[in-house]
Amino acid sequence: MTHSSGIYVISTTLGEPVRAFVPHPLPPAGSALEPALFADLNRQAELALARLSGVSGLVPSVDWLLYSAIRKEALLTSQIEGTQATLTDLFDEEAGFKVSNTDDVEEVTNYLRAFRWVQAQLRDPKGLPISVRLLCEAHRLLLDGARGAGKQPGELRRSQNWIGGTRPGNAAFVPPPPEHVPGLLADMERFIHATSTGLAPMIKVAIIHAQFETIHPFLDGNGRIGRLLIAALFEHWGLLSEPLMYLSGYLKQHQSEYYRRLSAIRSDGDWGAWVAFFLEGVAQAANAAEQNIIQVASLVTSDRRHLLQSPKAGPASYRLFEMLPMMPRFTIERVRQQLDTSFPTATAAVKVLEDLGIVIEMTGQKKNRSYSYQGYVDLLSR
Repeated sequence: MTHSSGIYVISTTLGEPVRAFVPHPLPPAGSALEPALFADLNRQAELALARLSGVSGLVPSVDWLLYSAIRKEALLTSQIEGTQATLTDLFDEEAGFKVSNTDDVEEVTNYLRAFRWVQAQLRDPKGLPISVRLLCEAHRLLLDGARGAGKQPGELRRSQNWIGGTRPGNAAFVPPPPEHVPGLLADMERFIHATSTGLAPMIKVAIIHAQFETIHPFLDGNGRIGRLLIAALFEHWGLLSEPLMYLSGYLKQHQSEYYRRLSAIRSDGDWGAWVAFFLEGVAQAANAAEQNIIQVASLVTSDRRHLLQSPKAGPASYRLFEMLPMMPRFTIERVRQQLDTSFPTATAAVKVLEDLGIVIEMTGQKKNRSYSYQGYVDLLSR
């Protein structure tokens, strides 16, 4: 049976025959992606990204912004898959505090590792390009640990998988049989590196993400690797100079529409509605990230002014303050190590910030105290 975006083939799995969907190679055929249809949405998304890049100059260090943006993306992409960890859990884990849902936090930190590794490869002239190998290695890092052990980390699936339903026969969607996967991914890789497709880069990112999710090449982690691929393509085509946007926030907010739009490509060949949804998402996510940067910049500026006006402040408390955006939860021992100073000096520096109300003590104990740059944590957790 033919279909506008692919064909169905009969695949037998767990002893029952099912209709598995095999997508056509990219680009989509026909006039569904006529550039004129998306010119306005594409321009709005590009403008939003340009403004986001511009506003990052408001803070002294773009590393601050990246610290929180990358963690928010890691958290939100994991939450789409049902992970319960919060941003505070992530900060606490980094501070060495006890967290209750360690498996969930491990999943998020694995995503962070995979993301950083992919970014390093793409920025290294000798690194891997965007390729099946790159995605497999990212998958291996993502599924490293307790939950991923039986899910063939780093390997393309060798069995039929399905999405939704309790068995392949009542599934919402059955991806291509495993023998089709390597060829489909090779086609996708060719499309990524093709020089003339006549499509704007952001539209290409949208269709590549959809194609990846349709191929569903791994036993687990396809959603997260597919969204990591979006970030990698933004880097590859220079759409945003630094990964300051967390698109997964928009996708999580509109999760049922996200899945419905992807599904309509397979059922009706409706590429247009998916691309429009994606471009609107980029514009909204870039605008949200821009607003967040403005709020962070004004909070930090006002707290810094407060500190500089204090007669008790000195070099150690100034240095500690500048570290807070990348160390929002901490102990005095951690401050001592970071400032490379004595325990009394570290204690005094923390006390200056606590007395000014910039940081708060969280335990209420006399010993083993923990601190938080709470205004900042609250701002990022919104």
